[in-house]
Amino acid sequence: MSFDSIDRRILELLQDDGRMTNVELAERVGLTAPPCLRRVRALEEAGAIRGYHAEIDAATLGFPITVFAMVSLRSQAEHDLAAFEEHVATIPEVRECHMLNGEIDFILKIVASDLKSFQEILMTHLTPAPNVASVKTSLTIRTAKALPGIPIRSA
Repeated sequence: MSFDSIDRRILELLQDDGRMTNVELAERVGLTAPPCLRRVRALEEAGAIRGYHAEIDAATLGFPITVFAMVSLRSQAEHDLAAFEEHVATIPEVRECHMLNGEIDFILKIVASDLKSFQEILMTHLTPAPNVASVKTSLTIRTAKALPGIPIRSA
């Protein structure tokens, strides 16, 4: 799907504020409400908009610890990679899982209520998982930038 400047502006505005009403969105992109809504629905159907989410403050909800875990597997056969992905999908504290190119096979973003609970996740769910050769972790000290989405530039 090709995106014109209005589509890009709609995406940019919704990425910044997914709770914006269609009337407000239409006004800001220079359309009336019905054609704006049609464009939003088309962007959703095309897969450009995958969902709408609230940004939750992890620390406020009792998850002040964020750790990145670099996981190396013994085998990189497709079924082994898929099995690992299925395994980490069952761990609620694993918030992101990315397969990498290079020495490390996966990087995981994990949240925890404290270091003891992170250690429990590590020792009961990650290191003993089938095909895991090693897990190296780095505790986040401070987050300087965390923007959702992508940079969208209106033409």
